[in-house]
Amino acid sequence: MSDDPIREWILSEGKATEITRISSVGGGCINRANRYDTDAGSFFVKTNRSIGPSMFEGEALGLNAMYETKSIRVPKPFKVGSLPTGGSYIIMEFIEFGASRGDQSVLGTKLAELHKAGKSEKGFGFDVDNTIGSTPQVNTWTSDWIQFYGEHRLGFQLQLARDQYGDSSIYDKGQRLVKSMGPLFDDVIIEPCLLHGDLWSGNISSDKNGEPVIVDPACYYGHNEAEFGMSWCAGFGGSFYNAYFEVMPKQPGFEKRRDLYLLYHYLNHYNLFGSGYCSSAMTIIDDYLRFLKA
Repeated sequence: MSDDPIREWILSEGKATEITRISSVGGGCINRANRYDTDAGSFFVKTNRSIGPSMFEGEALGLNAMYETKSIRVPKPFKVGSLPTGGSYIIMEFIEFGASRGDQSVLGTKLAELHKAGKSEKGFGFDVDNTIGSTPQVNTWTSDWIQFYGEHRLGFQLQLARDQYGDSSIYDKGQRLVKSMGPLFDDVIIEPCLLHGDLWSGNISSDKNGEPVIVDPACYYGHNEAEFGMSWCAGFGGSFYNAYFEVMPKQPGFEKRRDLYLLYHYLNHYNLFGSGYCSSAMTIIDDYLRFLKA
């Protein structure tokens, strides 16, 4: 292995003859990010000194899947590999961000176009497991959405909370919800849509032309409404939802299911960051158990 595989790739496959500047790019809490300026343009490089390349391989597959829909702008991934001192890296297109997050109505339209274009005949899941933050995300192909979401999303997080914190209360109540949530999907047509999977404000921006850009995905094929699970810290407003539902019409019971999709991310934040998120997750579970009389 090269002593510096990032530099080697940029100076060969990246078509550059000179790296003129390397500068740190802030914003992440899991990986280190740098901008490499060269005579062939700029590259965005993320590195992680403790995690192998599987995390970045999952990210690259997700970025490629979204990129190929030609619906919403994402950085094109170029190369994933291992670092000689341990850890891994990903090299991708550098996108110069604009001054704001852009027009919410345009974001709503573009996101709906992603969901409409990105379909899978394999069912719900993805070709590889990936991560949501630094938490493993199981993407085993499943034909039934309720089973997939109950087992690989809520069930996985509930088990993690019990293993990590000994939290049998949230586990037991959460499993009751998983077994009882079927009626929330009555009269709903659920098609596997390509989801970004971790759409919060930090992963949404715009390019210099004001066009929406989304980054750092946790992609899989799922129910399109699951994309709004991070809406509690995404800042989606009325113009966003109005534009989105023009392309992907709202289905019966959308409001009843909204908190079910928030629950996955509250549970993940509980498992990542501690008890500050436990009460939010438990409140959602308790409210659903009452509503479903479970």
